[in-house]
Amino acid sequence: FFFLMIRRPPRSTLDRSSAASDVYKRQTWEQVAEESGLTFISVFGIRDTIRQGVPEAVDACKIAGIKVRMVTGDNKVTAAAIAKECHILPPDFDDERDARCVTEGPIFADLLGGLITVCKKCETEKCSCLKPETEERVKNLKAFEEIMDDLTVMARSRPEDKYLLVTGLKQKDEIVAVTGDGTNDAPALKKANVGFAMGIQGTDIAKDAAAIVILDDNFASIVTAVKWGRNIYESIRKFLQFQLSVNIVALCLSFVSAVVISESPLSPIQMLWVNLIMDSLGSLALATEEPNIELLNRPPYNKHEYILSRKMMKHIIGQAIYQIVVLFILLFAGPSFIPEENEIADKYPISIDGRIRTGRRFDYNGNESDPSLYSNEMLSKIGSSRHYTMIFALFVFLQLCNEVNARRINDKINILEGIIKHVSFQLIWACSLIIQVVITEFGGRVFSVYRNGLTWYQWLIVCAFAAGGWFVRLILIMLPDEMCPQLGSKESDPEKEEINALYVRKNHRKSFCERQKGFLCSVEQEVKQGIVMHVMAKIFPMKNRQTKKQTSTDFH
Repeated sequence: FFFLMIRRPPRSTLDRSSAASDVYKRQTWEQVAEESGLTFISVFGIRDTIRQGVPEAVDACKIAGIKVRMVTGDNKVTAAAIAKECHILPPDFDDERDARCVTEGPIFADLLGGLITVCKKCETEKCSCLKPETEERVKNLKAFEEIMDDLTVMARSRPEDKYLLVTGLKQKDEIVAVTGDGTNDAPALKKANVGFAMGIQGTDIAKDAAAIVILDDNFASIVTAVKWGRNIYESIRKFLQFQLSVNIVALCLSFVSAVVISESPLSPIQMLWVNLIMDSLGSLALATEEPNIELLNRPPYNKHEYILSRKMMKHIIGQAIYQIVVLFILLFAGPSFIPEENEIADKYPISIDGRIRTGRRFDYNGNESDPSLYSNEMLSKIGSSRHYTMIFALFVFLQLCNEVNARRINDKINILEGIIKHVSFQLIWACSLIIQVVITEFGGRVFSVYRNGLTWYQWLIVCAFAAGGWFVRLILIMLPDEMCPQLGSKESDPEKEEINALYVRKNHRKSFCERQKGFLCSVEQEVKQGIVMHVMAKIFPMKNRQTKKQTSTDFH
């Protein structure tokens, strides 16, 4: 708002006749100022200043691959000036050259032709479906596609224009976030994928329609929300990469050893400990890292992208193969190269020719007659063998080293980046390592380990094999990603899925009721909350029973 400050002249100079007044009205303000004796003092203006940090936040959004659009009720010139000050428009913006970047709400609505309601299945406004599922779409989508990439500022906007813009962007399969504080913004906040309402100036209706409330009404908080959201997604992928490799190794080790040597080298209590440190503690270690600014230095993931990318599968499969090979070498060939002390426990030698005694109780044919095997009598008097104890220690150490590998995915070389600030990871990893050493050395029969633990050179072998996973990671980085598959379902909407299930119907008058001709019953149920529980069962056919139409209230 601009104000012109003038000083009023003496009253005598303002006395005019009616004829002079007509001439006075036709004069310009400069002439009036000269002839009337008015004195120019100053011109000053009042405007709302841009919040501190908003231009920097907009720049961060651009680097992160987020396009910021401004929708305002101000006129076109004012909106363009504010957008340039906020870095939404470039400094060299020219209204004539970049005419598509700035438009007005009524012009935008007339160009697109408004909204239409169509059936999702028939793709038409009028359909013959019994229960049509409808959605709103832009009428002139081709016109919207022409201006969608360039449109940055919309001035003289009405609430329906903002809603139309959000609908068009979602129709083009874009992820849309909307900010608003007024009651008129509620439809657009509700329509968007993510709605941000202002916590201070926002109305209650806007807050109820939004998904997130910004407590400080600062645009920079949106950048913080984006950073935390990306960090959560990265943490999920880190844990999946780590956990899947652990499960593959544990499954292969247990299955192959059970088939070949008729037993598993890992006891149930050891598997419980492995599940504890690899599931609970592993998730805490990988999911507690705070977000960093580097998360904003890349474009967002596509919503159709697989959660297990080719890079992740490359490391999952590569690390699993390495760990399985190392464990099988130690299991089947370990007694031939692992040195052992000439120790005698309860009159039973634990070494054979200076090598560790095998912990297997059966040969490959399932017999126990071989004297070099670990007999049941030795197991009852001495406890678990040092051979199997070493396998247990190596298995856990391999996972601890792989846990460090999982801190950085997407072929990042420096796996120790930011580990100094990640205190929780240091504590959890160090505690897991120390507890594993204590269990190995002093666990005894409680944890099914050898009563005297491992020797120092056996610990060196375990650490050397475990650290090999870090070198394997460097080799995997150089391999092409195309050689591995990508897994994980793409974006799925439970409301669009047809659910076929078998159900059980409880009826006090009739035990079971036959539906259709067969004994399998299927039901299509609309998903309202996104989580549905289905009871699977087989419905036995009943003779001489008439089929009755079932309703949703019949199911339990």
